[in-house]
Amino acid sequence: MRSPALAGVFYEKDPSLLLEQVQSCLAGEAGPAVEAIGVVAPHAGYVYSGRIAGRLWARTIVPERVVILAPNHTGLGRPIALSLEDAWVTPLGRVPVDLDFGRAVLSECRDAVADELAHVEEHAVEVHLPFLQVRNPSARIVPLCLRPMSLQACEALAMALARVVSKTPEPTLLVASSDLNHHEPLAVAARKDRMVLDRIAGLDPAGLYQTVVAHHVTMCGFVPAVVMLFASRALGARIAEVVAYGTSADLDGDASSVVGYAGVRIGRERSAPVNGCLGGTVERGHQTR
Repeated sequence: MRSPALAGVFYEKDPSLLLEQVQSCLAGEAGPAVEAIGVVAPHAGYVYSGRIAGRLWARTIVPERVVILAPNHTGLGRPIALSLEDAWVTPLGRVPVDLDFGRAVLSECRDAVADELAHVEEHAVEVHLPFLQVRNPSARIVPLCLRPMSLQACEALAMALARVVSKTPEPTLLVASSDLNHHEPLAVAARKDRMVLDRIAGLDPAGLYQTVVAHHVTMCGFVPAVVMLFASRALGARIAEVVAYGTSADLDGDASSVVGYAGVRIGRERSAPVNGCLGGTVERGHQTR
């Protein structure tokens, strides 16, 4: 089993306090949860981006299988690293890994390998797990940690994921774990985040990739987001909804160096009115992200 590496840092270590923390992030969201093909979810510490993540998870049905595509912040491990531990552990208990689905991904994508080293100290999968445990205690995960790669490699991995998903009748949610632009003045960050969210809202993975590279957007999980968009389009996605967005300046008023966060849901049809691309609230994210 993969033991928690960030409990007590990115989120509460005590089980009762963690449950309270997650429930607080999920609280106050009106309207029913709806199905999604994919989502973009922030992965900063809960005190910073937890409420943005909570708005997304409260409004999204969590199925029995969740594929989490995370960026590699540590530099450890292989470029496309799949965890095949039996389970990941959080203070709330075990989250089983869908080993059959993971092995099918390895069969479909020649560049993907089973590699635990990339996941040892990485937070971008782990921080989502308590939300999944509260929203669906029986959910299984498929953790993938991705280094920067070419647009063609992103599309190849996405098509492999789409093929595996399409072969199973069980619903699958694709999660792109990512924060948005980091540590620039608010006006610069807002402009860059708007460009990113416009590309995501347009279901345009190639445009997202090109925008991030051309405009030097420090979106840590842009590769997971590009892969998720390619795969979601192949699986019938027709619309993207920005459920929540904000920057750290919304919390502390410091506009000199901000981090952006967004929760975006990708689906086959619009569910309900949601916040605009630059609306909503946010938690600060300069330390534990």
